[in-house]
Order: sequence, then structure tokens, then C-alpha cells
Amino acid sequence: MKLLLPLCLLAMPALAQTVVPSPDQQIKYAVMAAPADKKDAATVIGFDDAGKFVTLRKGTNDLVCITDDPAQKGFSAACYHQSLEPFMAWGRTIKMDGKKGPDMNAVRDKDFKAGKFKMPTQPATLFVFSAPAERFDVTTGTVTNGNLRYVVYIANATAESTGLPIKAEVPGMPWIMDPGTYRAHIMITPPAKQ
Repeated sequence: MKLLLPLCLLAMPALAQTVVPSPDQQIKYAVMAAPADKKDAATVIGFDDAGKFVTLRKGTNDLVCITDDPAQKGFSAACYHQSLEPFMAWGRTIKMDGKKGPDMNAVRDKDFKAGKFKMPTQPATLFVFSAPAERFDVTTGTVTNGNLRYVVYIANATAESTGLPIKAEVPGMPWIMDPGTYRAHIMITPPAKQ
């Protein structure tokens, strides 16, 4: 009996580990963010059993999709034009080093200035499909009433150069985020589904 408690405590971390979905399931999740005409030929990046990023499918079109991270609550998949891959790949590298949020942006800003990656010279789109945890059924792999938002990266754009405001005044209104920087982008976030 005295050994039972320590054995249970030792087993708890193993039970708490994240289960990584099969490659096929990860591909299904990833392309939920893709436009219909690009789903079947998109490159898909997901996770191996150790939680490291891996290419699950090499595509033949200009879209790269990232599957939902099973270690995070809720659901979020993203697809973007291949010209954004240097920016996104650098972000994945920084994330694997344990950085997130403002810390991640600070590192990426420094690295961009040092020439470690480039941004596209033309506008490039990112699609993000997401849902809170209560709308994502992990057992069936279904997302109910997910939200799709659109981001158009347009390096160094400003409110003045685009005519866009720096915040949305009504739900779904386009606006510009990080104006005047290499990561300037137009945000279009339709109202959340109920």
C-alpha cells in the first residue's frame, strides 16, 4: 500500500502527455483552414510523436498548412502562401526554443533585422481556422462552428498607404496591424459563430 501512492505519482506525467493524432488526421485538421481549391495539393506540416514539427505531406501548389497543435487547448489550423514560409518557419524555430507572444516577436524582430529570414515583397495571405475547446471533439475530429479569419501580410504598409484604420470599428471590418513594420498585415476577422 505504501508503494501504491509513489507509483501513481510516477504514472501521472505519462497520463498527462499529449496524444499526437495520426498523420492522416493531422492532414485533415490542417486543411480545414485551406480554400477548397487548394486543400488537396497543399504542403502540410504537423507533429511527430515527440511533438516536433515535421512535413507530413509535400504539396504541389503554393499553399502551406500547419495542423492543430494537440498540446494547446481548443483548435487552430493555419494555411498560408509559400512566400511566407521563411517567416513562419523562423517562428516555429523560436517556438520550439520555448518563446511565445511578445518574447517571440522580439526575437523574430531582432533576427529579421540581422537578415536571418526575409518577408515576401508582394502581399501574401494567411488563413486561420479556429474554435474554442468546447467546439472541438478530439474523439471524432470534428469542429463545430469554427471561425475563419484572414490575414494579408503586406510588409511596411501603413494606415496611410492602404487607407485602412488601425483597429476594426465593427466586427469583420478590415484593419491594419503592426503598420510600418516588416510584419504589417491586414486583419479580417468575421464575427464569431455562436
